[in-house]
Amino acid sequence: MKITLQEISQIVEGKLIGDGNIVITGVGDIELAQPGELSFIKDERFKEKVYTTKASGVIVPLGTGKLPVATIEVPNPYLSFVKILNIIYLEKRTFYRGIHKTAILGKNVQLGKDVSIGAYTVVGDNVVLGDNTVICCNVYIGDNVKIGNNTFIYPNVSIREDTVIGNNVIIHCGSVIGSDGFGFLPEAQKYIKIPQVGKVIIEDDVEIGANVAIDRATVGITLIGKGTKIDNLVHIAHNVTIGENSILLAHVTIGGSTKIGKHAIFSGQTGVINGLKIGDNVTAAARTGILEDVPDNSIIWGMPAGPLTQQKKIFLSLRKLPEMVKKVKLLEQKLELLEKEIKSIKK
Repeated sequence: MKITLQEISQIVEGKLIGDGNIVITGVGDIELAQPGELSFIKDERFKEKVYTTKASGVIVPLGTGKLPVATIEVPNPYLSFVKILNIIYLEKRTFYRGIHKTAILGKNVQLGKDVSIGAYTVVGDNVVLGDNTVICCNVYIGDNVKIGNNTFIYPNVSIREDTVIGNNVIIHCGSVIGSDGFGFLPEAQKYIKIPQVGKVIIEDDVEIGANVAIDRATVGITLIGKGTKIDNLVHIAHNVTIGENSILLAHVTIGGSTKIGKHAIFSGQTGVINGLKIGDNVTAAARTGILEDVPDNSIIWGMPAGPLTQQKKIFLSLRKLPEMVKKVKLLEQKLELLEKEIKSIKK
């Protein structure tokens, strides 16, 4: 990265105060940044840190005013800083450009413009790869897979047959898309495998973290909605639907055939059993166990899940449980003495 503060101010549509010819070669935390680096402060609470920073430029809130270092004033400093991080991210993202000689391509593969396929990647028959899509090394893509434009598949990803992936999708290392759903039918003392013949559809602008498993449908589809972001180590079972712009954090597990609405946020280690219907705008706090349907706009927590305000009261009550047990024991002792006194009076 080598860019002037003037150019940065134009990218973030901010107001430059100071020398616009200063060259920025990197980014850093406001306290750790070095000369040549760009930093930011979220709001006025962090303004004092600008007086001691070594950064050559700082993105600050509107109205901050002149400071000892060159600044760029914007309505949302963090968002503007993220725009610059995205430029750096794209510059640092390295991959083999073109089709590596060790890549194996099947029959009737259709490649868009400027597709890149890394070393030792296997692409099955009748696969379609859109423009500017990058497939890194050691990736497996099964037959009849369709991948859109500007999608980036990191190393060691497996994409099974018939999967459909949209535009601007990112899939990180080690993830498996379209593995068999966990379907077995008990018969006497053994289990009969239920063939999984459906597929997975991943819509546009989805990002999937490392070591995520998304199972293909038994029949029909498993669907990941547009704009959804999935953290590392998430499991999504067969025939699940995830609504648009949802967030699934690490270790979330979604049971088969569950339907989740738009804008869901499931915090770490949340689990959902099979066949539930979860509404739009549902937020589940960490380690929530969802055992029944959840209506729209709910905030839930606990095992089993309940409304957050109610669950907090229960949690706080449990903290008092040892003290309450002592009181109950004292009351029992007093009651026993009282009963003895009553018996003696009756005699």
